[in-house]
Amino acid sequence: MTRFPRDRFDDVTDGPRVGAHRGPARRGGGWVVFAWAALATGVLVGVGVLVLALANGSVQFTEGSGGATSAPSASATSTPTSSASAGSEPSGGASSPAAAAASPTDQGATTLVVLNGTSTTGLAANASTKLTGAGWKVTSTGDAGTTGSTQTIVYYQQESQAALAEGIAKSLGTSAVQRSSAFPNADVSVVLGADYAG
Repeated sequence: MTRFPRDRFDDVTDGPRVGAHRGPARRGGGWVVFAWAALATGVLVGVGVLVLALANGSVQFTEGSGGATSAPSASATSTPTSSASAGSEPSGGASSPAAAAASPTDQGATTLVVLNGTSTTGLAANASTKLTGAGWKVTSTGDAGTTGSTQTIVYYQQESQAALAEGIAKSLGTSAVQRSSAFPNADVSVVLGADYAG
């Protein structure tokens, strides 16, 4: 039994002794509690960030064959109807008489995204394989955010990319190209419609 130094409770004479000596505090107990609190806070913050990213559409799981493909961000998956009507010029052929369809060697650093505008799964991966086989470098594939596109359209951002868009459209067996800012995360965006045979 541990012997404690004498204190005022030892001098009580009327009745049995009440109370007990308090034992010495354990060293380092506060750090353990702090470490567990910090770990729990980190886990909760991480889960919260992931849930918000999924809710905002910043993280997307895309279709693909085998490996994972990078998906365009939420702003690149917007529907082309709102922005395309504001500042676009549809054309079935070249936008100027001097422009001719470019070849894959003319692509350079132009980013090319293939988006599935239908409910048919695997269509973007199929078109990506077809374009890659034709020599084009596809940056990423994904969903266009709509499933009712009837026509396959190749959208481009700059006038200088019109010939590239026409060459890509020709490789896919379509002629519909359109200048639009609806897909700001890529220079050229292909939105596959129900007319794409694959």
